[in-house]
Amino acid sequence: MTTQPVILYVEDDLRNRRVMELLLKGTMDLPHVYLFEDSRDFVSRATALDPKPTIVLLDIHVPPHNGFEMLTMLRDLPQYKGIPIVALTASVMNEEVEKLRTAGFDSIIAKPIDIDTFPSLLDRVLTGERIWNVLEAR
Repeated sequence: MTTQPVILYVEDDLRNRRVMELLLKGTMDLPHVYLFEDSRDFVSRATALDPKPTIVLLDIHVPPHNGFEMLTMLRDLPQYKGIPIVALTASVMNEEVEKLRTAGFDSIIAKPIDIDTFPSLLDRVLTGERIWNVLEAR
């Protein structure tokens, strides 16, 4: 990464949110990390972020809008055009991965997150690589 990414992570599970926060802010020392614990008022909250995210990480099962709905909302926002949107999910069967790809996600990262490989996966997605091999993403 040439510049530090600005990350939006939407995750309703407190433990997963805490792990990601420690990883992104602590281990990776990233200053701009936004954590949403739900998807209420998602569009207004996402458009209000400053600085604007350079990557979005979406849990698929978040109330009230799931990851597929949030993906559609973001893709409709001009300020989110071209920003990688990554599905973070424990649902990693081949059919589910294909459904995520077809829906328009840029990559998938399997949960639970592997704290040793996650930083390099994030770098790869930010440089334009698409990651669909769930075993590789662990």
